Amino acid sequence: MEEAWVERRQGTAAWWVCAAAVVVRVAVGLHSYSGRGDTPKFGDYEAQRHWMEITLNLPVGEWYVDTKDNDLGYWGIDYPPLSAYQSWLHGLLLLLLEPQAVALGESRGYETGTSKVLMRATALASDVSLMFPAAILAMRAVYPGERARDRLWALALVLFHPSFVLIDHGHFQYNCISLGLTAGAVACLWRGRQYAGSFLYVLALNHKHMSLYYALAFFSYLLGGALRRPGLVQKFTTVCLLGLTVVLTFALVWFPFLREPGMAFKVLGRLVPLRRGVFEDYVSNFWCVSHVLIKWKRLFANEVMANISALATMAACAPSVVHQVLWPSKKGFLICMLNCSLAFYLFSFQVHEKSILLPCLPSALLVLENPMHAVYFALVSTFSMLPLLVKDGLVVAYGGCLIIFCAVAGLRTDLLRPAWMKTPLAASAAIGVALSALKVAGEPPASLPYLFDLFISAFAFVHFAGFFVFWNWKLWTSYKVADKVVAKME
Repeated sequence: MEEAWVERRQGTAAWWVCAAAVVVRVAVGLHSYSGRGDTPKFGDYEAQRHWMEITLNLPVGEWYVDTKDNDLGYWGIDYPPLSAYQSWLHGLLLLLLEPQAVALGESRGYETGTSKVLMRATALASDVSLMFPAAILAMRAVYPGERARDRLWALALVLFHPSFVLIDHGHFQYNCISLGLTAGAVACLWRGRQYAGSFLYVLALNHKHMSLYYALAFFSYLLGGALRRPGLVQKFTTVCLLGLTVVLTFALVWFPFLREPGMAFKVLGRLVPLRRGVFEDYVSNFWCVSHVLIKWKRLFANEVMANISALATMAACAPSVVHQVLWPSKKGFLICMLNCSLAFYLFSFQVHEKSILLPCLPSALLVLENPMHAVYFALVSTFSMLPLLVKDGLVVAYGGCLIIFCAVAGLRTDLLRPAWMKTPLAASAAIGVALSALKVAGEPPASLPYLFDLFISAFAFVHFAGFFVFWNWKLWTSYKVADKVVAKME
């Protein structure tokens, strides 16, 4: 009787947390967004609206092809098919309530008040229907033995994560879909449902191809589990079934593009941005920060640079991948996800500021494993995107989200007691605040207009590199025993 009462109370509290998280998202949505009023191409908001326009008005075979009605130079679709299907589905809402917002060739830069509300509503609905329940399921799966209040606090930190809120509901994107599918995949793997987890992860990969950052973690964990099966036949059967799950899921998503010869290759060509170079804006990764001393773009052609960055990324992922093949474990898998996604962020080709959202997910799910690291990672990741958020006119939303997140984190000071880190953290936080103030209110020298952006990128890069080293060390020193349950998956 008492357990049932506690369960009901926990469920009620979770509803309140979700409701408050929705309010924060709505409040952020009242602010500006990427490319607002910035002709001729506007920004990511216009890109998402334009994809709705294209998918609604053109046949599937023309979505990724340059035609007179689909100028790929103007926000051509460059995400995988599941993202295009999502654009079509959301576009139906605009077509029903404000058809002018998705009129073919006549709606570029369409920014009426009602269309903005509708666009914001599609992002909010995606978040609430996918990311929210996935986060709840993941927290229940990852921390089944933790106290209810600790798990509720961990859930709140995920739902109030400033990076997730600001990019999807401020800047404007739909990362909540791919991240929600990935969180659902984690929950499935935790409960021993490896095929369901594989299915959900492949869907995430087909919604946003940056989910490739997690691929080596999923591969090594599942392979390591398969190799721990008792007999050779079981090992082989498990690997084959996992491969079949992946192939069939890809075939399901890509089916409309597999019917016409060569169409799939045209879609793939849109997903690989070699022409853009190793980086564009100031991003807190190795290539951008070191470019101050080593002019990578001048030294190597894009194709060569892509190969160099691929080798560097694989080398950085290798320790975690090898570990999970040898000693697959649930917590080790999450740490491997964090390490591999950080390796991709730090060393891969054509990284965007928003790519830091991918390491943010496993870091947030590890919050009860190391609370201070998870909280500080969330703060640094949000800080690393400050130049983008300033450009979008989201300074007030940025400050508000950080304050709310810190207030939520501060509810459990008993879990945030790393005495040995107090002085370094205080110094780091002070520098971060000073750099934020410089970026928001300062004026860089005319000869160095991006000086503050470089400072922010370098400062965040040092932190991300430190996190990467710490979690690799943690994985190899604390998780050298494989979970018995791994070999007993479905």
